[in-house]
Amino acid sequence: YAYSLARERGLGLSLWATTGNEADVQLADGLAWLAQDPETDVIMAYMEGCRDGPRLRAALALAQERGKPVVMCKVGTSALGAAAAASHTASLAGNDAVYDAVFRRYGVLRAHSITDFFALAASASIARAPKGRSIGLFTVSGGVGAMMADDASAAGLDVAPLSDAAQRQLREWVPFAAPRNPVDITGQVTNDMTLLERSARLMLADRQFDSWLGFFAAGGLSDAFWPVLQSLVQTLRTHHPDTLLAVSTLCPPERRDALEALGCLVFADPGAAIRCIGALARLHETPQALPSMADAGSALHLAAGTLSEQRSMALLAEAGVPVVPHRLVRTAAEAAQAVQAVQEMGGRIALKVCSDAIAHKSDVGGVALNLADAAGAQAAFDRILANARQARPDAHIDGALAAPMVQGGVECIAGVHRDPVFGPVLMFGLGGIHAEILRDVSLRLLPITRDDAVAMVRELRAFAVLDGARGRPRVDLDSIADTLCALAGFAQRAGATLESAEINPLIARPREDGGCVAVDALVIGREAA
Repeated sequence: YAYSLARERGLGLSLWATTGNEADVQLADGLAWLAQDPETDVIMAYMEGCRDGPRLRAALALAQERGKPVVMCKVGTSALGAAAAASHTASLAGNDAVYDAVFRRYGVLRAHSITDFFALAASASIARAPKGRSIGLFTVSGGVGAMMADDASAAGLDVAPLSDAAQRQLREWVPFAAPRNPVDITGQVTNDMTLLERSARLMLADRQFDSWLGFFAAGGLSDAFWPVLQSLVQTLRTHHPDTLLAVSTLCPPERRDALEALGCLVFADPGAAIRCIGALARLHETPQALPSMADAGSALHLAAGTLSEQRSMALLAEAGVPVVPHRLVRTAAEAAQAVQAVQEMGGRIALKVCSDAIAHKSDVGGVALNLADAAGAQAAFDRILANARQARPDAHIDGALAAPMVQGGVECIAGVHRDPVFGPVLMFGLGGIHAEILRDVSLRLLPITRDDAVAMVRELRAFAVLDGARGRPRVDLDSIADTLCALAGFAQRAGATLESAEINPLIARPREDGGCVAVDALVIGREAA
């Protein structure tokens, strides 16, 4: 079936390899071989899972280095990624999402359907990837133009409007045209077919779009329209050789082949065209040189097991993560002193039981919030320690951690967990009740650059919440990026002795309020193999 689809799309196959149960040769080996094969331009791969992450990453890095686009159809889930974890980070960073992070790192074009699988491969073999994300949309149907604009936005493409001068020119030609972008010159083209070339050339001369897509309905089937369409593509290719050209029209295979021979992508569905263009745009988004292990600083060896909040916060603070001021109190009297000190500044404190053996303090009744006076702090101290001892009589309890309550801001979550296949993965998302309900998180494999950290924040679906939506104060985005870099550096230093490190919540605040601050943290060490 797959071979027939490839033949139907006119794809020549230099090698077909199946790896079976991969007792010896793995998919990664085939990828690496094809990356070095001069007869191969694009690599297509189907995979269900991976047992050797470094081997796959090395193969994908080689393909990226050699300029060979990889189109991947990844299906199924791995039991390796389904194991229960002691932190939210591992459950939020699901197995399939980690594969997405791997593919993002190496510019892999992921296909989510068999149709997209072959369409992406064909497109990558026909045309060079666009140099950026700007796209000009041209249509003879207003309704389709609106759909194209929505699809382009979803694909992360930039539908920038034409200049005022260009829009005036289009209206002079067609007074009832929609000249902004998408450009809709309506059915007037049936009366004056020169409008196609004039309008398209005006668009590209005005904005120098990285990609240009024209929708021509069933025009490709018309003997009268075909010469006009062919001439249009030839002219645009001559005058704008660096622009990725695509058309959406119904046409017989021989006409599709003629346009593709000119380096123009041809699709029946404009939505499929935009998905392909959006995917191809990633191929030119070359990542910065990644920091090395040495850049993270001296190595750090963690003891296996869960560390108390106090020890976790101390390690992260040393790594450069901003943490809320806190102190360990061992008696009810010390708890009263802590609340009095904060009360003098007009604040309240939180008390949380502190023990290496208790990871989730609220589960054992070990948390008291908004304490405003000495008597309340003393009673809360006695209560949470009694609760913890009843729930975990075997646990050694250090006391309680006292910290001022942080007012305002947006609750976020940041963490690193060790994926069993690919190693440490950094995660960021909205925290609190949003973490498990919305599962709006972004992931990166380590190491990361600062640009990666900035992108992680901005690609959240709920980014507007951090960016000052509906009159809310805009949080300090730079401080979040700095914190993610510090957390990544800590994970690199800990190396194989780190199972996970989590900050939940990380309170994101405006710069004038001090930026973001870690309110709670959990570090789990592991025995290095």
